[in-house]
Amino acid sequence: MDPTAVQPSQPPRPPKAAAKRVIPPKPVLSAVVVLGFVALLYVVEALDAVLPGSLDDEGVRPRDFSEWDNLIWYPLLHGGWAHLTGNAVPLLVLGFLASSAGIKQFLQVTAVIWLTSGLGVWVLGSPGSHIGASGLVFGFLVFLLVRGLFARSAWQIAVAVLVFAAYGAALWGVLPGQPGVSWEGHLFGALGGVLAAWGVARDARTGRRG
Repeated sequence: MDPTAVQPSQPPRPPKAAAKRVIPPKPVLSAVVVLGFVALLYVVEALDAVLPGSLDDEGVRPRDFSEWDNLIWYPLLHGGWAHLTGNAVPLLVLGFLASSAGIKQFLQVTAVIWLTSGLGVWVLGSPGSHIGASGLVFGFLVFLLVRGLFARSAWQIAVAVLVFAAYGAALWGVLPGQPGVSWEGHLFGALGGVLAAWGVARDARTGRRG
């Protein structure tokens, strides 16, 4: 046997198997990433508390071309500690579960939800400064609910049922009528979750056919 011969590499995990995961392949790394993002939200809120100018005015302002770039950072801003804390716990739980196929896919899913929510608010939102990570919360929630159906994964559907039992009441937040609540951000975040789930399922199908 030639010791210099190239040994075959370990075949990658089939896309189908990756698409049906429930627990992240590197749970510690996923936990660190999600915790790091939530910690960043607290750092930003602390800066907002000590700076003379309020960052709350830097949210998405619908149809304001001079501040279109606010959609890049608006989920990082919150209207006080209570607002932030209300988003932090579901972000930790849902974000961790949404990273079940790895950090790369998690970042892609987050980007889709983030941009869909921000663009939707900018185009169709009501006047004012829209802030908060609740669009991400709704996006992750709907992503988890829909992906199991696309992937035809019994375990993911079971997790989705548990997620819905815990946070399903929040879906009422996509409806208008709550003063001071950006229902548009919730609605378009949820739509971003559907788009992300569809994209994940499409990539899995493409990988299997390839």
